[in-house]
Amino acid sequence: MNALHPRVRLRWGLLALVALAVIGGLVTVVDRFLLGISPLLGVGLALVLIPLVVLYVLALYRRWRYELQSDALELERGVVTQVETAVPYVRVQHVDTQRDPLDRVLGLGSVVVYTAGSRGADVSIPGLTAEDARELRNRLRDLAIESEPEDAV
Repeated sequence: MNALHPRVRLRWGLLALVALAVIGGLVTVVDRFLLGISPLLGVGLALVLIPLVVLYVLALYRRWRYELQSDALELERGVVTQVETAVPYVRVQHVDTQRDPLDRVLGLGSVVVYTAGSRGADVSIPGLTAEDARELRNRLRDLAIESEPEDAV
């Protein structure tokens, strides 16, 4: 099984800190106008949650794995709810690489695999270097093309 690049922990941690700042701000506003408990309630809540977020990000990184099997892409991920997914190559319709601004700053990218069947039936592999994402996209595309003749009607 292949692990994600270690910088994905920084990406997830930064996104979690932004979420904690928003939550802390909302709690502060609610406290200020409705509760009146303490002007530092939101900040205190955010500070209490930071260690939990760090532990979650580390656990998620340890659990996230992917592997190219002979007939399918295998994914393992999740902390609270652990998910194992097999995407048969014959179901792959197309494969994209994606890099948002934070990914570009960190030198990361994602591969998104779109599958046949149902709406929303796609999987994403985050936390790859840009080069690894391109290589994986190309390899998945080739495996999908190779699998077509085997399952043709």
